[in-house]
Amino acid sequence: MAEKHQRFSRLLMRFLVWRLKHISDNNFLLIVASVIGLTAGLAAVTLKTTVHYVQHLLQQNLDLTKINYLYIVYPAVGIILTIMVRQFIVKDTPGHGITRILRAISKTSSRIRKRYMMSNMLKSAITVGFGGSVGLEAPIVVTGSAIGSNFGQFFHLDYKKRTLLIGCGAAGAISAIFNSPIAGVIFAIEVILTEVKISKFIPILIASVSGQLVSIILLGEDVLFSFKIVDSFSANDTPYYILLGIVSGLASLYFIRVTYFTEDLIHKIQQPYGRAAIGGLALALIIFVFPPIYGEGYESILSLLKGNEVKFFSGSFFYHMAEQQWVIVSVLFAIILAKPFATALTIGSGGSGGVFAPSLFMGGVTGFLFTRVVQIILPSSSISASNFTLVGMCGVMSGVLHAPLTAIFLIAEITGGYMLFVPLMIVSAISFTTISYFEKHSIYTKNLIEKGDLIQYDRDRIVLSLIDLKKIIEKDLLTIHPDATLGELVDLVKKSKRNIFPVVNEKNELEGIVTLDDIREMMFESDKRDKLIIKTLMSKPPAFVSPQEKMQSVMNKFELTQAWNLPVIDNGKYLGFVSKSRIFNAYRKKLIRQTKE
Repeated sequence: MAEKHQRFSRLLMRFLVWRLKHISDNNFLLIVASVIGLTAGLAAVTLKTTVHYVQHLLQQNLDLTKINYLYIVYPAVGIILTIMVRQFIVKDTPGHGITRILRAISKTSSRIRKRYMMSNMLKSAITVGFGGSVGLEAPIVVTGSAIGSNFGQFFHLDYKKRTLLIGCGAAGAISAIFNSPIAGVIFAIEVILTEVKISKFIPILIASVSGQLVSIILLGEDVLFSFKIVDSFSANDTPYYILLGIVSGLASLYFIRVTYFTEDLIHKIQQPYGRAAIGGLALALIIFVFPPIYGEGYESILSLLKGNEVKFFSGSFFYHMAEQQWVIVSVLFAIILAKPFATALTIGSGGSGGVFAPSLFMGGVTGFLFTRVVQIILPSSSISASNFTLVGMCGVMSGVLHAPLTAIFLIAEITGGYMLFVPLMIVSAISFTTISYFEKHSIYTKNLIEKGDLIQYDRDRIVLSLIDLKKIIEKDLLTIHPDATLGELVDLVKKSKRNIFPVVNEKNELEGIVTLDDIREMMFESDKRDKLIIKTLMSKPPAFVSPQEKMQSVMNKFELTQAWNLPVIDNGKYLGFVSKSRIFNAYRKKLIRQTKE
Protein backbone atom coordinates (compact mmCIF):
# COMPACT_ATOMS: atom_id res chain seq x y z
CA MET A 1 0.00 0.00 0.00
CA ALA A 2 2.79 2.43 0.93
CA GLU A 3 4.59 1.61 -2.34
CA LYS A 4 1.44 2.34 -4.39
CA HIS A 5 0.98 5.62 -2.55
CA GLN A 6 4.56 6.66 -3.28
CA ARG A 7 4.17 5.71 -6.95
CA PHE A 8 0.98 7.76 -7.18
CA SER A 9 2.69 10.73 -5.49
CA ARG A 10 5.54 10.60 -8.01
CA LEU A 11 3.10 10.48 -10.93
CA LEU A 12 1.16 13.40 -9.51
CA MET A 13 4.34 15.42 -9.04
CA ARG A 14 5.36 14.74 -12.67
CA PHE A 15 1.93 15.84 -13.86
CA LEU A 16 2.08 19.05 -11.81
CA VAL A 17 5.53 19.88 -13.21
CA TRP A 18 4.28 19.17 -16.75
CA ARG A 19 1.20 21.31 -16.12
CA LEU A 20 3.29 24.29 -14.94
CA LYS A 21 5.35 24.09 -18.13
CA HIS A 22 2.54 23.63 -20.65
CA ILE A 23 -0.74 24.99 -19.17
CA SER A 24 -1.15 28.47 -17.71
CA ASP A 25 -2.81 28.95 -14.32
CA ASN A 26 -5.89 30.59 -15.87
CA ASN A 27 -6.43 27.83 -18.42
CA PHE A 28 -5.88 25.14 -15.82
CA LEU A 29 -8.47 26.79 -13.56
CA LEU A 30 -11.01 26.72 -16.40
CA ILE A 31 -10.40 23.02 -16.96
CA VAL A 32 -10.66 22.18 -13.26
CA ALA A 33 -13.77 24.39 -12.90
CA SER A 34 -15.57 22.46 -15.64
CA VAL A 35 -14.70 19.13 -14.01
CA ILE A 36 -15.88 20.42 -10.62
CA GLY A 37 -19.13 21.66 -12.19
CA LEU A 38 -19.76 18.27 -13.80
CA THR A 39 -18.97 16.43 -10.56
CA ALA A 40 -21.13 18.75 -8.44
CA GLY A 41 -23.95 18.40 -10.98
CA LEU A 42 -23.70 14.61 -10.84
CA ALA A 43 -23.78 14.78 -7.03
CA ALA A 44 -26.89 17.00 -7.15
CA VAL A 45 -28.69 14.65 -9.52
CA THR A 46 -27.72 11.65 -7.38
CA LEU A 47 -28.98 13.29 -4.20
CA LYS A 48 -32.26 14.41 -5.75
CA THR A 49 -32.89 10.98 -7.28
CA THR A 50 -32.07 9.20 -4.01
CA VAL A 51 -34.36 11.43 -1.97
CA HIS A 52 -37.27 10.99 -4.35
CA TYR A 53 -36.70 7.22 -4.34
CA VAL A 54 -36.82 7.15 -0.52
CA GLN A 55 -39.96 9.29 -0.54
CA HIS A 56 -41.56 6.96 -3.10
CA LEU A 57 -40.79 3.88 -0.97
CA LEU A 58 -42.29 5.50 2.13
CA GLN A 59 -45.35 6.61 0.18
CA GLN A 60 -45.80 3.06 -1.11
CA ASN A 61 -45.67 1.83 2.48
CA LEU A 62 -48.50 4.23 3.36
CA ASP A 63 -50.58 2.97 0.42
CA LEU A 64 -49.99 -0.68 1.38
CA THR A 65 -50.53 -0.41 5.12
CA LYS A 66 -53.26 2.27 4.98
CA ILE A 67 -51.66 3.70 8.16
CA ASN A 68 -51.71 7.36 7.11
CA TYR A 69 -50.43 8.70 10.40
CA LEU A 70 -47.02 7.12 9.66
CA TYR A 71 -46.05 10.29 7.76
CA ILE A 72 -46.04 12.01 11.17
CA VAL A 73 -43.56 9.47 12.53
CA TYR A 74 -41.27 9.40 9.48
CA PRO A 75 -39.41 12.71 10.13
CA ALA A 76 -38.48 11.67 13.69
CA VAL A 77 -37.24 8.30 12.40
CA GLY A 78 -35.21 10.15 9.77
CA ILE A 79 -33.59 12.38 12.41
CA ILE A 80 -32.61 9.37 14.56
CA LEU A 81 -31.19 7.53 11.53
CA THR A 82 -29.25 10.65 10.55
CA ILE A 83 -27.70 10.85 14.03
CA MET A 84 -26.70 7.19 13.83
CA VAL A 85 -25.10 7.74 10.42
CA ARG A 86 -23.29 10.82 11.75
CA GLN A 87 -21.95 9.00 14.82
CA PHE A 88 -21.04 5.63 13.37
CA ILE A 89 -20.38 6.15 9.65
CA VAL A 90 -19.41 9.69 8.59
CA LYS A 91 -18.34 10.84 12.09
CA ASP A 92 -18.79 14.57 11.72
CA THR A 93 -20.52 17.30 13.72
CA PRO A 94 -24.05 18.69 13.28
CA GLY A 95 -24.70 22.24 12.12
CA HIS A 96 -25.62 24.47 9.20
CA GLY A 97 -23.66 23.31 6.18
CA ILE A 98 -23.11 26.63 4.41
CA THR A 99 -22.00 28.16 7.72
CA ARG A 100 -19.34 25.43 7.83
CA ILE A 101 -18.17 26.39 4.34
CA LEU A 102 -17.89 30.07 5.22
CA ARG A 103 -15.93 29.20 8.34
CA ALA A 104 -13.56 27.00 6.33
CA ILE A 105 -12.86 29.90 3.95
CA SER A 106 -12.26 32.28 6.85
CA LYS A 107 -10.41 30.10 9.35
CA THR A 108 -8.87 27.04 7.64
CA SER A 109 -7.56 28.56 4.38
CA SER A 110 -10.42 27.06 2.34
CA ARG A 111 -9.48 23.50 3.26
CA ILE A 112 -12.57 21.30 3.63
CA ARG A 113 -12.26 17.70 4.74
CA LYS A 114 -12.78 14.96 2.17
CA ARG A 115 -15.61 13.36 4.09
CA TYR A 116 -17.86 16.36 3.42
CA MET A 117 -17.92 15.36 -0.27
CA MET A 118 -20.22 12.49 0.74
CA SER A 119 -21.40 12.90 4.33
CA ASN A 120 -23.92 15.71 3.73
CA MET A 121 -25.43 13.85 0.79
CA LEU A 122 -25.97 10.73 2.86
CA LYS A 123 -27.37 12.54 5.90
CA SER A 124 -29.67 14.87 3.98
CA ALA A 125 -30.95 12.01 1.81
CA ILE A 126 -32.21 10.36 4.99
CA THR A 127 -33.49 13.54 6.70
CA VAL A 128 -35.31 15.00 3.69
CA GLY A 129 -36.33 11.61 2.29
CA PHE A 130 -38.10 10.85 5.56
CA GLY A 131 -39.92 14.19 5.46
CA GLY A 132 -37.72 16.49 7.57
CA SER A 133 -38.88 20.09 7.16
CA VAL A 134 -35.67 21.28 5.46
CA GLY A 135 -34.20 21.49 1.96
CA LEU A 136 -31.59 19.71 -0.16
CA GLU A 137 -29.90 22.86 -1.44
CA ALA A 138 -27.54 23.54 1.47
CA PRO A 139 -26.26 19.93 1.69
CA ILE A 140 -25.59 19.80 -2.04
CA VAL A 141 -23.84 23.19 -1.90
CA VAL A 142 -21.62 21.82 0.88
CA THR A 143 -20.93 18.74 -1.25
CA GLY A 144 -20.05 20.85 -4.31
CA SER A 145 -17.91 23.21 -2.23
CA ALA A 146 -16.06 20.28 -0.63
CA ILE A 147 -15.42 18.83 -4.10
CA GLY A 148 -13.99 22.19 -5.21
CA SER A 149 -11.78 22.52 -2.13
CA ASN A 150 -10.40 19.00 -2.44
CA PHE A 151 -9.65 19.45 -6.13
CA GLY A 152 -7.69 22.56 -5.13
CA GLN A 153 -5.82 20.68 -2.43
CA PHE A 154 -5.12 17.73 -4.73
CA PHE A 155 -3.47 19.98 -7.34
CA HIS A 156 -1.62 21.99 -4.66
CA LEU A 157 -3.35 25.27 -5.53
CA ASP A 158 -3.05 28.29 -3.25
CA TYR A 159 -5.68 29.75 -0.90
CA LYS A 160 -7.31 32.11 -3.40
CA LYS A 161 -7.62 29.44 -6.09
CA ARG A 162 -9.01 26.92 -3.56
CA THR A 163 -11.58 29.52 -2.50
CA LEU A 164 -12.54 30.16 -6.12
CA LEU A 165 -13.01 26.41 -6.70
CA ILE A 166 -15.26 26.25 -3.62
CA GLY A 167 -17.42 28.85 -5.36
CA CYS A 168 -17.32 26.79 -8.56
CA GLY A 169 -18.62 23.74 -6.68
CA ALA A 170 -21.42 25.75 -5.09
CA ALA A 171 -22.44 27.27 -8.44
CA GLY A 172 -22.46 23.88 -10.16
CA ALA A 173 -24.62 22.40 -7.40
CA ILE A 174 -27.27 25.16 -7.41
CA SER A 175 -27.33 25.24 -11.20
CA ALA A 176 -27.90 21.48 -11.41
CA ILE A 177 -30.54 21.18 -8.72
CA PHE A 178 -32.69 24.07 -10.03
CA ASN A 179 -31.58 24.09 -13.69
CA SER A 180 -30.64 27.75 -13.11
CA PRO A 181 -27.06 28.58 -14.19
CA ILE A 182 -27.28 32.35 -13.61
CA ALA A 183 -28.67 31.90 -10.10
CA GLY A 184 -25.86 29.41 -9.44
CA VAL A 185 -23.22 31.95 -10.40
CA ILE A 186 -24.80 34.76 -8.40
CA PHE A 187 -25.32 32.55 -5.34
CA ALA A 188 -21.63 31.60 -5.37
CA ILE A 189 -20.59 35.25 -5.58
CA GLU A 190 -23.22 36.71 -3.26
CA VAL A 191 -23.17 34.12 -0.47
CA ILE A 192 -19.92 32.12 -0.71
CA LEU A 193 -17.36 34.44 -2.35
CA THR A 194 -18.23 37.88 -1.03
CA GLU A 195 -14.99 39.48 -2.28
CA VAL A 196 -14.52 37.83 -5.68
CA LYS A 197 -13.15 39.95 -8.52
CA ILE A 198 -14.92 40.34 -11.86
CA SER A 199 -11.99 38.59 -13.58
CA LYS A 200 -12.81 35.40 -11.65
CA PHE A 201 -16.37 35.10 -13.02
CA ILE A 202 -15.40 32.87 -15.94
CA PRO A 203 -14.46 29.71 -13.98
CA ILE A 204 -17.65 30.06 -11.92
CA LEU A 205 -19.71 30.47 -15.11
CA ILE A 206 -18.13 27.37 -16.63
CA ALA A 207 -18.75 25.33 -13.48
CA SER A 208 -22.37 26.50 -13.33
CA VAL A 209 -23.06 25.66 -16.97
CA SER A 210 -21.35 22.27 -16.55
CA GLY A 211 -23.61 21.49 -13.59
CA GLN A 212 -26.69 22.47 -15.59
CA LEU A 213 -25.66 20.27 -18.54
CA VAL A 214 -25.46 17.22 -16.26
CA SER A 215 -28.93 18.02 -14.90
CA ILE A 216 -30.42 18.46 -18.39
CA ILE A 217 -28.88 15.22 -19.70
CA LEU A 218 -29.83 13.06 -16.71
CA LEU A 219 -33.05 14.67 -15.46
CA GLY A 220 -34.44 16.66 -18.37
CA GLU A 221 -37.25 18.86 -17.04
CA ASP A 222 -37.49 16.94 -13.77
CA VAL A 223 -35.81 19.65 -11.67
CA LEU A 224 -36.39 20.32 -7.99
CA PHE A 225 -38.97 23.05 -8.60
CA SER A 226 -40.32 24.73 -11.75
CA PHE A 227 -43.43 26.62 -12.78
CA LYS A 228 -44.44 28.42 -15.95
CA ILE A 229 -45.89 31.92 -15.48
CA VAL A 230 -49.53 32.15 -16.54
CA ASP A 231 -50.37 35.77 -15.63
CA SER A 232 -48.54 38.82 -16.94
CA PHE A 233 -47.23 41.64 -14.76
CA SER A 234 -49.49 44.65 -14.31
CA ALA A 235 -47.91 47.99 -13.39
CA ASN A 236 -51.08 48.85 -11.46
CA ASP A 237 -50.11 46.20 -8.89
CA THR A 238 -46.88 48.02 -7.97
CA PRO A 239 -48.21 49.42 -4.65
CA TYR A 240 -49.15 45.88 -3.61
CA TYR A 241 -45.66 44.62 -4.51
CA ILE A 242 -44.08 47.37 -2.41
CA LEU A 243 -46.23 46.35 0.55
CA LEU A 244 -45.40 42.67 -0.06
CA GLY A 245 -41.69 43.60 0.06
CA ILE A 246 -42.11 45.01 3.58
CA VAL A 247 -44.17 41.99 4.67
CA SER A 248 -41.55 39.62 3.23
CA GLY A 249 -38.78 41.44 5.11
CA LEU A 250 -40.67 41.09 8.40
CA ALA A 251 -41.41 37.42 7.65
CA SER A 252 -37.67 36.89 7.02
CA LEU A 253 -36.85 38.52 10.34
CA TYR A 254 -39.35 36.25 12.09
CA PHE A 255 -37.85 33.19 10.35
CA ILE A 256 -34.27 34.01 11.44
CA ARG A 257 -35.16 34.94 15.03
CA VAL A 258 -37.38 31.87 15.59
CA THR A 259 -34.86 29.51 13.97
CA TYR A 260 -32.04 30.67 16.24
CA PHE A 261 -34.25 30.68 19.33
CA THR A 262 -35.56 27.15 18.70
CA GLU A 263 -32.14 25.70 17.87
CA ASP A 264 -30.64 27.23 21.03
CA LEU A 265 -33.52 25.80 23.04
CA ILE A 266 -33.26 22.25 21.66
CA HIS A 267 -29.45 22.26 22.03
CA LYS A 268 -29.86 22.61 25.79
CA ILE A 269 -30.69 18.88 25.74
CA GLN A 270 -27.18 17.40 25.83
CA GLN A 271 -27.97 13.75 25.03
CA PRO A 272 -28.24 13.47 21.19
CA TYR A 273 -30.90 10.74 21.12
CA GLY A 274 -32.91 12.46 23.83
CA ARG A 275 -32.72 15.66 21.78
CA ALA A 276 -33.82 13.73 18.69
CA ALA A 277 -36.75 12.16 20.53
CA ILE A 278 -38.06 15.44 21.97
CA GLY A 279 -37.39 17.42 18.79
CA GLY A 280 -38.91 14.67 16.63
CA LEU A 281 -42.01 14.54 18.83
CA ALA A 282 -42.47 18.32 18.61
CA LEU A 283 -41.95 18.17 14.83
CA ALA A 284 -44.49 15.34 14.52
CA LEU A 285 -47.04 17.45 16.39
CA ILE A 286 -46.52 20.39 14.02
CA ILE A 287 -46.80 18.16 10.94
CA PHE A 288 -49.91 16.44 12.38
CA VAL A 289 -51.68 19.80 12.63
CA PHE A 290 -50.19 21.27 9.42
CA PRO A 291 -49.37 18.50 6.87
CA PRO A 292 -48.10 20.96 4.17
CA ILE A 293 -45.01 21.51 6.37
CA TYR A 294 -43.97 17.86 5.76
CA GLY A 295 -40.75 17.63 3.71
CA GLU A 296 -39.39 20.36 1.46
CA GLY A 297 -42.85 21.76 0.71
CA TYR A 298 -42.41 22.31 -3.03
CA GLU A 299 -45.46 20.18 -3.89
CA SER A 300 -47.57 22.26 -1.52
CA ILE A 301 -46.35 25.50 -3.12
CA LEU A 302 -47.14 24.14 -6.59
CA SER A 303 -50.69 23.45 -5.39
CA LEU A 304 -51.07 27.10 -4.39
CA LEU A 305 -49.54 28.29 -7.67
CA LYS A 306 -52.06 26.20 -9.62
CA GLY A 307 -54.94 27.47 -7.47
CA ASN A 308 -55.57 24.02 -6.03
CA GLU A 309 -56.15 24.99 -2.39
CA VAL A 310 -58.07 21.78 -1.70
CA LYS A 311 -54.97 19.72 -2.50
CA PHE A 312 -52.85 22.04 -0.33
CA PHE A 313 -55.08 21.26 2.66
CA SER A 314 -55.43 17.52 1.94
CA GLY A 315 -54.77 15.33 4.96
CA SER A 316 -55.36 18.16 7.46
CA PHE A 317 -58.20 18.91 9.88
CA PHE A 318 -59.16 21.86 7.69
CA TYR A 319 -59.68 19.90 4.47
CA HIS A 320 -63.50 20.09 4.59
CA MET A 321 -63.38 23.84 5.28
CA ALA A 322 -60.82 24.65 2.58
CA GLU A 323 -63.25 26.82 0.61
CA GLN A 324 -64.02 29.19 3.48
CA GLN A 325 -61.97 32.38 3.24
CA TRP A 326 -61.43 32.89 6.96
CA VAL A 327 -60.21 29.28 7.35
CA ILE A 328 -57.74 29.66 4.48
CA VAL A 329 -56.33 32.93 5.87
CA SER A 330 -56.10 31.62 9.44
CA VAL A 331 -54.43 28.32 8.52
CA LEU A 332 -51.97 29.93 6.09
CA PHE A 333 -50.95 32.45 8.77
CA ALA A 334 -50.52 29.62 11.29
CA ILE A 335 -48.36 27.68 8.80
CA ILE A 336 -46.12 30.74 8.37
CA LEU A 337 -45.73 30.92 12.15
CA ALA A 338 -45.04 27.17 12.47
CA LYS A 339 -42.62 26.63 9.56
CA PRO A 340 -39.47 28.15 11.22
CA PHE A 341 -40.10 26.01 14.32
CA ALA A 342 -40.34 22.88 12.16
CA THR A 343 -37.14 23.72 10.28
CA ALA A 344 -35.18 24.54 13.44
CA LEU A 345 -36.43 21.37 15.17
CA THR A 346 -35.34 19.24 12.20
CA ILE A 347 -31.82 20.70 12.11
CA GLY A 348 -31.40 21.26 15.85
CA SER A 349 -32.54 17.72 16.72
CA GLY A 350 -29.81 16.22 14.58
CA GLY A 351 -31.22 16.20 11.04
CA SER A 352 -29.28 17.42 8.01
CA GLY A 353 -30.63 20.03 5.62
CA GLY A 354 -30.75 23.71 4.84
CA VAL A 355 -32.96 26.77 5.11
CA PHE A 356 -33.00 27.43 1.36
CA ALA A 357 -36.19 25.45 0.67
CA PRO A 358 -37.92 26.48 3.93
CA SER A 359 -37.41 30.15 3.06
CA LEU A 360 -38.89 29.58 -0.40
CA PHE A 361 -41.84 27.68 1.11
CA MET A 362 -42.50 30.36 3.70
CA GLY A 363 -42.22 33.07 1.04
CA GLY A 364 -44.68 31.29 -1.22
CA VAL A 365 -47.25 30.91 1.54
CA THR A 366 -46.68 34.55 2.56
CA GLY A 367 -47.29 35.75 -1.01
CA PHE A 368 -50.43 33.64 -1.40
CA LEU A 369 -51.78 34.76 1.97
CA PHE A 370 -51.10 38.36 0.98
CA THR A 371 -53.33 38.01 -2.11
CA ARG A 372 -56.14 36.47 -0.02
CA VAL A 373 -56.03 39.30 2.51
CA VAL A 374 -56.05 41.92 -0.28
CA GLN A 375 -59.02 40.18 -1.96
CA ILE A 376 -60.94 40.14 1.33
CA ILE A 377 -60.26 43.83 2.04
CA LEU A 378 -60.67 44.92 -1.60
CA PRO A 379 -63.03 42.46 -3.33
CA SER A 380 -62.77 44.38 -6.59
CA SER A 381 -58.99 43.82 -6.87
CA SER A 382 -57.77 41.27 -9.39
CA ILE A 383 -54.16 40.63 -8.37
CA SER A 384 -52.61 37.36 -9.52
CA ALA A 385 -52.25 34.79 -6.73
CA SER A 386 -49.58 32.84 -8.66
CA ASN A 387 -47.48 35.94 -9.36
CA PHE A 388 -47.58 37.11 -5.75
CA THR A 389 -46.78 33.60 -4.54
CA LEU A 390 -43.67 33.50 -6.73
CA VAL A 391 -42.60 37.02 -5.83
CA GLY A 392 -43.18 36.23 -2.14
CA MET A 393 -40.77 33.30 -2.49
CA CYS A 394 -38.20 35.72 -3.84
CA GLY A 395 -38.82 38.25 -1.04
CA VAL A 396 -38.41 35.90 1.93
CA MET A 397 -35.42 34.14 0.38
CA SER A 398 -33.77 37.51 -0.23
CA GLY A 399 -34.26 38.46 3.42
CA VAL A 400 -33.28 35.17 5.06
CA LEU A 401 -30.17 34.57 2.94
CA HIS A 402 -29.32 38.29 2.55
CA ALA A 403 -28.96 37.44 -1.14
CA PRO A 404 -31.34 39.67 -3.16
CA LEU A 405 -29.77 39.00 -6.57
CA THR A 406 -29.76 35.22 -6.08
CA ALA A 407 -33.45 35.35 -5.15
CA ILE A 408 -34.36 37.46 -8.20
CA PHE A 409 -32.57 35.31 -10.77
CA LEU A 410 -33.56 31.99 -9.18
CA ILE A 411 -37.29 32.74 -9.41
CA ALA A 412 -36.84 34.26 -12.88
CA GLU A 413 -35.06 31.12 -14.14
CA ILE A 414 -37.31 28.49 -12.55
CA THR A 415 -40.36 30.23 -14.03
CA GLY A 416 -38.83 30.09 -17.51
CA GLY A 417 -38.79 33.81 -18.24
CA TYR A 418 -38.33 37.36 -17.05
CA MET A 419 -41.92 38.61 -17.18
CA LEU A 420 -41.89 39.14 -13.40
CA PHE A 421 -38.44 40.74 -13.33
CA VAL A 422 -39.70 44.18 -12.25
CA PRO A 423 -41.82 42.98 -9.28
CA LEU A 424 -39.05 40.54 -8.32
CA MET A 425 -36.59 43.42 -8.12
CA ILE A 426 -39.02 45.60 -6.17
CA VAL A 427 -39.92 42.98 -3.58
CA SER A 428 -36.39 41.61 -3.23
CA ALA A 429 -34.86 45.05 -2.70
CA ILE A 430 -37.50 46.19 -0.21
CA SER A 431 -37.40 42.91 1.72
CA PHE A 432 -33.59 43.07 1.95
CA THR A 433 -33.71 46.71 3.06
CA THR A 434 -36.38 45.93 5.66
CA ILE A 435 -34.55 43.03 7.29
CA SER A 436 -31.19 44.82 7.10
CA TYR A 437 -32.60 47.43 9.48
CA PHE A 438 -33.08 44.72 12.14
CA GLU A 439 -30.52 42.07 11.15
CA LYS A 440 -27.20 43.13 9.64
CA HIS A 441 -26.14 39.58 8.80
CA SER A 442 -27.67 36.58 7.06
CA ILE A 443 -28.76 33.39 8.78
CA TYR A 444 -25.51 31.81 7.53
CA THR A 445 -23.12 34.48 8.83
CA LYS A 446 -24.81 35.80 11.98
CA ASN A 447 -23.30 33.32 14.46
CA LEU A 448 -19.90 33.26 12.75
CA ILE A 449 -19.54 37.04 12.84
CA GLU A 450 -20.70 37.26 16.46
CA LYS A 451 -18.09 34.64 17.46
CA GLY A 452 -15.36 36.34 15.43
CA ASP A 453 -14.99 33.34 13.08
CA LEU A 454 -15.92 35.36 10.00
CA ILE A 455 -14.84 38.90 9.17
CA GLN A 456 -16.23 40.62 6.11
CA TYR A 457 -15.04 43.72 4.26
CA ASP A 458 -12.23 44.56 6.76
CA ARG A 459 -8.83 43.48 5.42
CA ASP A 460 -7.00 44.52 8.60
CA ARG A 461 -9.21 42.39 10.84
CA ILE A 462 -9.14 39.51 8.35
CA VAL A 463 -5.34 39.37 8.44
CA LEU A 464 -5.32 39.70 12.24
CA SER A 465 -7.77 36.80 12.56
CA LEU A 466 -5.33 34.54 10.70
CA ILE A 467 -2.68 34.95 13.41
CA ASP A 468 -2.62 32.14 15.98
CA LEU A 469 -1.85 33.69 19.37
CA LYS A 470 -0.51 30.40 20.77
CA LYS A 471 2.26 30.38 18.14
CA ILE A 472 3.64 33.80 19.05
CA ILE A 473 3.80 33.48 22.85
CA GLU A 474 7.31 34.36 24.06
CA LYS A 475 8.57 31.98 26.73
CA ASP A 476 12.20 33.12 26.98
CA LEU A 477 11.60 35.59 29.84
CA LEU A 478 13.34 34.54 33.05
CA THR A 479 10.95 34.29 36.02
CA ILE A 480 11.64 35.05 39.68
CA HIS A 481 9.88 34.09 42.91
CA PRO A 482 8.06 36.85 44.85
CA ASP A 483 10.10 36.06 48.02
CA ALA A 484 13.44 36.31 46.21
CA THR A 485 15.84 39.20 46.93
CA LEU A 486 17.03 42.00 44.70
CA GLY A 487 20.43 40.31 44.58
CA GLU A 488 18.93 37.19 43.03
CA LEU A 489 17.20 39.36 40.45
CA VAL A 490 20.48 41.12 39.62
CA ASP A 491 21.99 37.69 38.91
CA LEU A 492 19.10 37.03 36.44
CA VAL A 493 19.68 40.39 34.77
CA LYS A 494 23.21 39.30 33.94
CA LYS A 495 21.86 36.17 32.14
CA SER A 496 18.75 37.63 30.51
CA LYS A 497 18.45 39.36 27.16
CA ARG A 498 15.04 40.83 28.13
CA ASN A 499 14.15 43.75 30.38
CA ILE A 500 10.98 42.22 31.87
CA PHE A 501 10.99 39.67 34.69
CA PRO A 502 7.69 37.88 35.52
CA VAL A 503 7.17 37.29 39.24
CA VAL A 504 5.82 33.74 39.48
CA ASN A 505 5.05 31.72 42.64
CA GLU A 506 5.49 28.00 43.21
CA LYS A 507 2.01 27.32 41.71
CA ASN A 508 3.10 28.93 38.44
CA GLU A 509 0.76 31.86 39.06
CA LEU A 510 1.82 35.32 37.94
CA GLU A 511 1.83 37.77 40.86
CA GLY A 512 3.38 40.72 39.08
CA ILE A 513 6.26 41.95 36.94
CA VAL A 514 9.54 43.76 37.53
CA THR A 515 11.19 45.73 34.73
CA LEU A 516 14.80 46.77 34.40
CA ASP A 517 13.71 50.40 34.74
CA ASP A 518 12.19 49.58 38.18
CA ILE A 519 15.54 48.49 39.64
CA ARG A 520 18.05 50.37 37.50
CA GLU A 521 19.03 52.90 40.19
CA MET A 522 19.15 50.49 43.18
CA MET A 523 20.67 47.40 41.58
CA PHE A 524 24.20 48.77 42.09
CA GLU A 525 23.67 49.54 45.79
CA SER A 526 25.13 46.46 47.50
CA ASP A 527 23.49 47.17 50.87
CA LYS A 528 20.03 46.83 49.34
CA ARG A 529 20.57 43.61 47.41
CA ASP A 530 19.88 41.31 50.36
CA LYS A 531 17.29 43.50 52.05
CA LEU A 532 14.81 44.28 49.27
CA ILE A 533 12.27 41.55 48.49
CA ILE A 534 10.89 41.25 44.96
CA LYS A 535 7.23 41.37 46.04
CA THR A 536 7.87 44.94 47.31
CA LEU A 537 9.31 45.99 43.95
CA MET A 538 6.88 44.33 41.54
CA SER A 539 3.87 45.95 39.88
CA LYS A 540 0.69 44.54 38.41
CA PRO A 541 0.61 44.22 34.60
CA PRO A 542 -1.91 46.58 32.95
CA ALA A 543 -3.86 43.68 31.39
CA PHE A 544 -3.83 39.92 30.86
CA VAL A 545 -4.28 37.90 27.67
CA SER A 546 -5.86 34.46 27.27
CA PRO A 547 -4.41 32.01 24.69
CA GLN A 548 -7.96 31.49 23.34
CA GLU A 549 -8.56 35.22 22.90
CA LYS A 550 -9.30 36.71 19.48
CA MET A 551 -6.44 38.76 18.08
CA GLN A 552 -8.65 41.82 17.64
CA SER A 553 -9.36 41.77 21.39
CA VAL A 554 -5.62 41.47 22.15
CA MET A 555 -4.84 44.49 19.96
CA ASN A 556 -7.58 46.46 21.71
CA LYS A 557 -5.88 45.73 25.05
CA PHE A 558 -2.53 46.92 23.70
CA GLU A 559 -4.16 50.12 22.48
CA LEU A 560 -5.98 50.80 25.76
CA THR A 561 -2.98 50.09 28.00
CA GLN A 562 -0.30 51.54 25.67
CA ALA A 563 1.83 48.55 26.71
CA TRP A 564 4.32 46.76 24.45
CA ASN A 565 4.20 43.44 26.28
CA LEU A 566 1.31 41.65 28.01
CA PRO A 567 1.34 38.38 30.01
CA VAL A 568 -0.56 35.33 28.75
CA ILE A 569 -2.56 33.52 31.44
CA ASP A 570 -4.43 30.23 30.97
CA ASN A 571 -6.73 29.12 33.81
CA GLY A 572 -4.71 31.20 36.25
CA LYS A 573 -1.37 29.73 35.12
CA TYR A 574 1.43 31.81 33.61
CA LEU A 575 2.39 30.80 30.04
CA GLY A 576 4.59 33.63 28.81
CA PHE A 577 4.32 37.07 27.22
CA VAL A 578 3.02 38.35 23.91
CA SER A 579 4.61 41.46 22.45
CA LYS A 580 3.22 44.05 20.08
CA SER A 581 6.38 43.81 17.92
CA ARG A 582 5.95 40.03 17.54
CA ILE A 583 2.31 40.52 16.48
CA PHE A 584 3.32 43.19 13.93
CA ASN A 585 5.94 40.84 12.51
CA ALA A 586 3.39 37.99 12.19
CA TYR A 587 0.87 40.42 10.69
CA ARG A 588 3.39 41.55 8.07
CA LYS A 589 4.17 37.96 7.06
CA LYS A 590 0.46 37.07 6.72
CA LEU A 591 -0.20 40.22 4.69
CA ILE A 592 2.71 39.51 2.31
CA ARG A 593 1.54 35.90 1.88
CA GLN A 594 -2.06 36.97 1.14
CA THR A 595 -0.87 39.59 -1.37
CA LYS A 596 1.23 37.01 -3.20
CA GLU A 597 -1.66 34.56 -3.35
